[in-house]
Parts: sequence; structure tokens; C-alpha cells
Amino acid sequence: MMLRQFYERVILSFPKTILLLMLVCIAALGYQARYLEIDASAETLLLEDDKDLAFTRKVNERYGSSDFLILTYSPYADLLADATLDSLRKLSAELLELERVESVMSILNVPLLESPPKPIKELIKNVPTLESPGIDKALAKLEFLNSPIYRDNLVSPDFKTTALLINLHDDPLYRELLQQRNELRKKAKDGLLSELEQSELENVLIDFKNHRDKMRLVEHKNISQVREIAEKYRGDAKIFLGGASMVADDLITFIRSDLQVFGSAVFVFLILTLWVIFRQFRWILLPVITCSFSVVTTSGFLGLFGWEVTVISSNFISIQLIITMAITIHLIVRYRELAGLNPNMDQRQLVLDSTIFMARPCTFAVLTTVVGFGSLVLSGILPVMNFGWMMSAGIGVSLFLTFLIFPVLLILMPKAMPNTSFESRFALTKIFADITERHGKTIMFLSVAALMLSIVGASKLNVENSFIDYFKESTEIYQGMKVIDQQLGGTTPLDLVVELDESVEETLPVKKDTKPEAELEDEEEFDSFEEEFEETASEAQYWFTAEKMEKIERIHDYLNGLEQTGKVLSLGTMLKIGKTLNSGKSLDNFLLALLYNELPERFRKIILDPYVSVENNEARFYVRIRDSEPNLRRNELLLQIQHDLKTKLDIPEGKARLANLLVLYNNMLQSLFKSQILTLGVVIISFLIMFIFLFRSITIALIAIFPNVLSIGVVLGFMGWMGIPLDMMTITIAAISVGIAVDNTIHYIHRFRHEFAIDRNYLAAMHRSHESIGYAMYYTSITIIIGFSILVLSKFIPSIYFGLLTGLAMLIALMAALTLLPQLLIFLKPLGTEKQEV
Repeated sequence: MMLRQFYERVILSFPKTILLLMLVCIAALGYQARYLEIDASAETLLLEDDKDLAFTRKVNERYGSSDFLILTYSPYADLLADATLDSLRKLSAELLELERVESVMSILNVPLLESPPKPIKELIKNVPTLESPGIDKALAKLEFLNSPIYRDNLVSPDFKTTALLINLHDDPLYRELLQQRNELRKKAKDGLLSELEQSELENVLIDFKNHRDKMRLVEHKNISQVREIAEKYRGDAKIFLGGASMVADDLITFIRSDLQVFGSAVFVFLILTLWVIFRQFRWILLPVITCSFSVVTTSGFLGLFGWEVTVISSNFISIQLIITMAITIHLIVRYRELAGLNPNMDQRQLVLDSTIFMARPCTFAVLTTVVGFGSLVLSGILPVMNFGWMMSAGIGVSLFLTFLIFPVLLILMPKAMPNTSFESRFALTKIFADITERHGKTIMFLSVAALMLSIVGASKLNVENSFIDYFKESTEIYQGMKVIDQQLGGTTPLDLVVELDESVEETLPVKKDTKPEAELEDEEEFDSFEEEFEETASEAQYWFTAEKMEKIERIHDYLNGLEQTGKVLSLGTMLKIGKTLNSGKSLDNFLLALLYNELPERFRKIILDPYVSVENNEARFYVRIRDSEPNLRRNELLLQIQHDLKTKLDIPEGKARLANLLVLYNNMLQSLFKSQILTLGVVIISFLIMFIFLFRSITIALIAIFPNVLSIGVVLGFMGWMGIPLDMMTITIAAISVGIAVDNTIHYIHRFRHEFAIDRNYLAAMHRSHESIGYAMYYTSITIIIGFSILVLSKFIPSIYFGLLTGLAMLIALMAALTLLPQLLIFLKPLGTEKQEV
């Protein structure tokens, strides 16, 4: 009653004033929408508070891991042909001229340690490269193909593809701000932040965001310049660009494209749909205005509060357009129904009755949708959580504005009788009503059978998904990753850091063993150098013990022998090369320390520094996993490695730890499964409580739940049977679909109760409900299904799955709401007994 009075005395009495105030507010928020930004950084794909993330950053800091780009270069001529080397030389020189590029590593400038093999003392004094005078190309080719450093890493096994590693300048300010931000956030989460530190955190967040945004522009410019340079050489070779910063930059481009293409495509589609259904200009204009104002307002709020669009939330405009349209269509259908039934009712009364009648079901329908989206905050995955909050706020905005704009604009228009040509030609709801009346028991049997099959299918769901499969084959991301994955040793990095036990040898001076005369003669050349070296040698000479080296080689060989691993690099790689250089004998601790201390810095950064930390008594094993390997099971692989380290390699508990992207990505994937169960459970229980409150009946609440559980069960079962894995996008389908689909249930039961009260006849109430609210359900569902299907235009595969599977869920939900739901109401008679005909 209060709501009716508010609309009657305020909204419908001062429509122009309210419209003017709305326009001013929306214009102000539209200005703020300019500040809506996109974030496609690696952090958007990781778990909140992942301890492995902190450890990975520590490893990167300790062993050096600056950002880089990779150019794969497959020349049409021989890889070592003069023309090819000249092209590589010119390409590298042009890349080095870029402001962001620190160095370029290629086959031209990496150390050649076996072309030909030399004594270590001589090698250290003059390490040759392919550019060195008199280098033997035949020997160099053999080394590239057989060296444990370069094989499947710098060159492909068929020697037709090589890689140029473009090292970018370090960004110490970013690391510093990131560390400050994370430390202060941790304090804030633990409740230990002082007022001064709170102020510091706010400043750090601003500085971090400003610096990040600045560097994004720099990175985008650099990547564009690299592509421009590479384009000049595509006549000589097949070239692809790869690297984390390139993937992030392209994702931002994809998101911008999705925001524009989907928003525009959905908008155009909705206009066409409205014209086909209603055939009246006002019923196109009103929804277009409500949708536009809702999206602009939400974008303004997001820009105002600094919320950023990620890969996950890139569809928010499309989804909000669709949901806003659904709310508006329910109001339009009710108005048209009242106008047709009451031709003498004036415009003011029609607008008032339509708005008030639909306020309760639309509010509860929106609340259930908000619960569906809001449940995503339980996922623990930052972008998914933000998407949940973002859409919950956006849908609230849509409800508020639709129930303001619809009556305010409609009251300013003259009354118009509805054009029902579409309903008369496409009486689909009548067909569903007849099917339900004649085949009710069959519908219930098929529903139960579908649910059972879905449960079996859902049990087959898995979370194993290759990052490469997120992109269409036509994209450079996919093509570049495929070349690197299959020909250059794999794409997904995995670190194993092992803390080595101190041995007795480390505390004692090196004892020279009694050796055969031949060996002594071989080592005479080191005598004078050894005296000089021992004067400056640190503890490194005593760190490289035989026991440690044996353990490192065993671990290296174990990792290299795993089916899923591509390239493995570690100190063990250098040990194998050293054995070749040392006439087939393992390097002793003196020779290893000699290499560690005296190898030129530019080469040491390549073959030693990334894999050993003497001061921390650690060895690092850098492994690349072939992401496209069909039998790859990340979680099983990580568990196997952890188990084998203890049982096969005798590494004590706590002395070895896995890190890097494979671990972080696996953590995210594993959390998806847990959050899927938790999210669905919370959503269903929340809906049940809301239905009990709304319908004042436990029986009706249970009836309302079942069709929605069936719709999402069928989708999850379909994914399981078809082998479609859960990922960061498809994880949201269950909660979102059931949240939107439940709207039909609320609207139908609300109308069914209204119709049943007229004559207390279940069948008659069903037919009248189908011919009234059924049309609105049909229109909104078709709008949502086709609207989500437009996501097939995306270049991002998870978005395509999201659109198609959500559309499937909505189709099943519509069919269930127009067949199973009324059949359950007729069969169980939760509204009481029917009126007996006399």
C-alpha cells in the first residue's frame, strides 16, 4: 500500500521533475564511466592469499626473473645459412634499439662450450659464440642439437625453429610497491594496521595503480614496436610473438573488443527482438533507454570506486543489458495484458497497476539473481569474487532504474492498445500447456531420468584445462604458445627449490687425491691459476661437494624423465656439459667453484646464477611443462613429484618446495571444484529460504527449487559427458544460470497463485498463467538465450563456453518452468484442494 501511494503521489505526479533529476545523476555517473579500467594481469588469475604465490615471488627475486618476450623464428632457409644469420643479426639489432629492451639472447650470442670442446681454463678466458671468428658451424649445429642447455629450448629438435629471448629492463619500483602493498594488506587483514599504516596503504595503492597503468602503456607501445619490427622479417621466416606481458596486453585488447562487440551486438539484437515481438515503437524505446541508463550508471559507479574489468567480468555489459531487458519485458507484458483486458482503463491507472503488480515478483526475482552472483565471492579467486560483487551491484541498479524509468516515461505517452500479432502466430506457451495437461506423468519421469543422468555426468567433471586452449587457433597467442610448447620445450614454468644438507666436506679444506700420472699431467695447466683463484675464492669452493652434485643430478634426471615435462634446466645441466669438457669425468668441487667464480658474468647469468644459490644452500630446478600434452594432469603430477622426492630421491620433508605458474594455476583450478560445490550449496539453500519467505509454504518452496536444480544439473552433466572442463569462466555458470533461471519460477508461481484464487482450478490456472506470464517468460528467456549466444563472437574460448552453456541452462529452465513446474503444482496441489463443481 505504501508503495502504491509513493508511485501515485510522487512518481506519477511529477514525472518530468524525476526524469530531469535522473538525467543529471546519470550524466554525472556517465562522466565517471570514463575511468573504468581493464586489468588482465597475472594476479587476476590467482587465488587470494595463496602462500605459493608469496614463495614464487621470493624465488623469482632470489634467482632473478625479469620480464621477457619470446620471438619464435622459423626461417624458410637453413637456420645457419648466412642469409638467415644476417636476418637474425639485423632483427636483434633493431630490437636492441627499443627503449624497453635490455638484451636479446639468440643462437648468435649464447656461449658455445663444445664447438670444439676446450679445457675449462682456456674456455673461461675466451668463451666463443656463433659470432666468434673461425667458428665451425657444423660443430655449432651439433652442440645446439645435443646440448642439454639449448636442445628443446633455444632450437627445435628438427633445427628449423629458434627462439629470440627479448629481455626487458627490470622494474624495481613495481616490485617495491607490490611488496609494500602486499605487506600492508596482510597487516590489514590480520587487524594489525595502525592509523599511520592505513594512510600509507592508501598512498601505496594509489602509487601502485598509477605506476602499473603507466607501465601498461609502455608495455603496449613496446609490444607494438616489437610486432612492427618482426613484420619486416616475415618474408624470411614464420614468426610468432610470445611471453607473459604479450599475453596480458592481448587479453586487454580482447576484453576491450568484447566490451564493444558484445555490448553493441546484444544491443542491436535486443532492438530486433523487441520489434519482432511487440511491433510498436514505444516498446523498443523504453527498454533501450532503461538498458542504456542502467549500463552507464553501473559503469559510472565502477569507475568512481576504481573497480576494474577483468577477463572474467568482461561480459558484464552484455549480462546487465540482458537482465535489464528481462525486467522491462515483464513490465511491458503486464501493461499490454491489462490494456487488452481493460480497454476503458486510463493510462495512469494502467501504468500504476502494471508497476505495482510486478514490483513484488520482480524484486524477489532480482534478489535471487543477486544471490546467484553474490555467491561467487565464496570462490576465493579475486576476479570471480569481483565479478560477483560487480554484477550484484549492477542488477540492483537495473531494478531501481527500471521501476523508475518505465512509469515515468510511459505516463508521458498516450495509451496504446497492444499489437498481439506475434502471440497469435507463435502460441508456444499454449503448446506447452497442452503438453503438460496430456503428458504430465511422462514429464516427471523424463525429468527424474534427466536429473540422474546429469548427476552421473557431473561426477565426470574435471578442472584440467590447458591455458593454450583458452584462445582460438587464429590468434597469435595460440600460435606462438603452440610453437613454444611443442618445439621449444614447453610453456608452463615449474620451479623446484631444494635446500641441500651441509656435508662434512664443506667444513674441511679440499684434499688432493693421489691421482695417476696422466691425470696429474692434465691438471698441471691449472696450477698457477689455482694459486691465484684460492686467494679470492669464497665458500663456493667448499659448497660444490660430490654428494650435493650427485643429488642434483639425480633430481635433474628424475624431472627430465617425466612424460609431462619439456625442458629441464638446473645446475645438473652444467654438470653434464662439464663432464663432456672434462674428458668424460665429473667436475670436482674445485672446477665447479672455478666456473662459479670466474665465468664471465654475461654467460654466468645464463647457465649458473638462475640455478644455484650458494649463500642460501639451495639449488633450483627450472622445468617447463608441455601445456598441450593431452595426458597432462597437473594436480596428479605435482603430487607425484612431491611423493617421489621423499620416497625415491630421499629429500627430507620441508627441504623441497614447488613454485611458479604451474603450482599457482593448479591451486586456482583445484579451488574451482571446491568453490563450485560450496557456491551451489549456498545458492540452493538461500533460494529455499527466500522461497519459504515469499510463498509462505515449504512445499511450494521445494517445488520451486526442483526445476532450477534440474536446469543447472543438466548443464553440469552435459559438461561432464562432453569432457568440457571447469575453468575460471565456466565455474560461474552454475550460480549465474540458476540465479537468472529462478526468475521464471518466481514469476510463474506468483501468477499461478493469482489465477488459482479466481476459481480454485489447477488446470485452468495453468492455462491462464501460460497465456499471460508465460509470454513474458518466453520472451525474456529467448532474449537471454540468444543474448548469451552472441558471446560466440569472442576470441576468448572460456567466454564462448560461458555464453553457450548459460544459454543452454536458460533453455532447460524455460522448458522446466513451462512443463515440470506446473505439473508439480497440479500433481502435489500445494495451494489446497480444488473447488468442487456442482
